[in-house]
Amino acid sequence: MSDGQWAELEPLLPVMLCRTVLGGRPELHCRRTMIDAIFYLVDNGIKWRAMPADFPPWKTVWGMCARWKKDGVLADIADLLRRKIRTAAGRDPEPSAAIIDAQSVHESAEGVVPAATSGFDPHKKVNGRKRHLLVDTLGLLITVAVTPASTQDRAGAAVVLKRARSRGRHRLALIWADKAYNGDWGQWAARELAITVEVVQQAEGQQGFRVLSRRWVVERTHAWITRRRRCARDYERLPAHHEAMVQWAAIIQMTRRAAKTATG
Repeated sequence: MSDGQWAELEPLLPVMLCRTVLGGRPELHCRRTMIDAIFYLVDNGIKWRAMPADFPPWKTVWGMCARWKKDGVLADIADLLRRKIRTAAGRDPEPSAAIIDAQSVHESAEGVVPAATSGFDPHKKVNGRKRHLLVDTLGLLITVAVTPASTQDRAGAAVVLKRARSRGRHRLALIWADKAYNGDWGQWAARELAITVEVVQQAEGQQGFRVLSRRWVVERTHAWITRRRRCARDYERLPAHHEAMVQWAAIIQMTRRAAKTATG
């Protein structure tokens, strides 16, 4: 990270236990070095055991990453970064509209993904898992859920919306989606969550590729996340760990964006 990126990220990290009333030993390694190690792994797609010697031991870095995921720290950091970017852009900190989409991801050739959490997507011809993203109108991550690739997009959407509500996204009132989200779940979202689902249809008689209003935003976010090699395929044994990699990829992107905004 650059100094500007660290200045944006450091205040959002959890307070060290040694500085609280609970007490404890000071952390052995610098926080910035630990975050750099995670960013290096996510961006370059290396194995944990292949962590370069310039960084702290891989077990130490993995342990911190696993604890923060379990405690919800990654989702908190992403929320705070999104609020900061939206505020700097002159928008309300909490989004009232969002875009939803799913992306099927091939599992790695090493066979680390258990069959119990994997599936086959017959439409995309993908054997692996599917990640469901909910992003705001700037393309910033709100919530992510990882399911087997055989899961219907509508089923994953229900999980994502429930998570968004449970994390305090109470201003959400409108969701844009593609035709895969047609069906009764839109009525469920309106009845249970007071959210209107609007399906963005292709133009009548359209042939070939054409950028569709609203839908291109979440497609761009998919590209941002897939750019990180650890997210290009699924290398994780647990779906929660793949969600963590997606959240770290979003944090990398939002940290750089926040630093550019502050510099500008």
